[in-house]
Amino acid sequence: MQATDHSKSDHRPVRTTIGGYGLAIAKALEHNGVDSTRIFQAAGIPPSMLKNDPLCRLPVDTLTRLYKVCVDVTHNPYFGLTVSKFIQVSNLHALGYALAASSSLMAFCQRLERFFRLASQACEIEIIESGQEVSLRTRMFVSVCAETEDAFLGFVVLAMRQLYKPEFNPVRVELSHSMPRDGGKPYEAVFRAPVKFAQPAPLLVLSRNDLQQPLAGACAELAQLNDNLATNYIARLDKSDVVSAVRQKIIEYLPNGDCTRDKVASAMCMSPTTLQFKLSQCDTSFHDLMDSTRRQLACSYVQQSALSITEITFLLGFSDTSNFTRAFKRWEGASPTDYRRQARPPAG
Repeated sequence: MQATDHSKSDHRPVRTTIGGYGLAIAKALEHNGVDSTRIFQAAGIPPSMLKNDPLCRLPVDTLTRLYKVCVDVTHNPYFGLTVSKFIQVSNLHALGYALAASSSLMAFCQRLERFFRLASQACEIEIIESGQEVSLRTRMFVSVCAETEDAFLGFVVLAMRQLYKPEFNPVRVELSHSMPRDGGKPYEAVFRAPVKFAQPAPLLVLSRNDLQQPLAGACAELAQLNDNLATNYIARLDKSDVVSAVRQKIIEYLPNGDCTRDKVASAMCMSPTTLQFKLSQCDTSFHDLMDSTRRQLACSYVQQSALSITEITFLLGFSDTSNFTRAFKRWEGASPTDYRRQARPPAG
């Protein structure tokens, strides 16, 4: 079911989650000795919905119903935390693979902020920076169950430990749901940090120093390929998301050296004026999207040692290296060559 589908009763968009997430729930059920096939049937979810295909979606309401059945049959009020241990990067398709190839946990967080809609349309992720702390705040578009909240934040922390180091812990965790009757110790066991309940919004507070450390499994080329794939899928999921559609076209046209507002508007079957109006309604412009997309691509390309600065120049649609270098210095405060040298992990 695509995000642009509408319910027959009130014409509101149906918020959905990637079908691969259901595979993690199934594994958590089997871990508890429960036949997952029977539980999914009871929740009205056919096996065909459980696959790592971003276009195969589970409505958020259906997931809430599924979780209620799971908690009932397992008698486990912490079932969402159990699920967090079974979510694999492959369950999130391109987003998951891009997260795994990130250069740092800060880049990991930035990808969650930019591409989380591929995993779920129930909320958006916002990065908030304050001194030596960086927070991931979740803004909900629809109500979700406590298990969904637990599984997501648990997954983020566990994935960060796997990519960075086992000793990594957040500064603190805030959850919007109430503490279960049996207490909060299972949360402290998973997060290894203070946990607050009944807060205004789910929040994960992290140390800036931890986020800035280079990750051993970083691969700029793999991360960029999956960033582009995630952008493509998000545009396909929500046809009304003009910003994602424009980003997709910019990425497609930049290497040809002919990426203009008129060409992108024509590809989207609208006039340049209409395109600009739609973008202004999203508080952006074609120029801003072109600049931010080039910046994101440039930072990724410069970290790929196989690409020369000249190749990167033309991949980004610049006419010559001096124009690219000036733009890069404006974005990052350093030349592409200096940035590449600084980004290179130490030997050994």
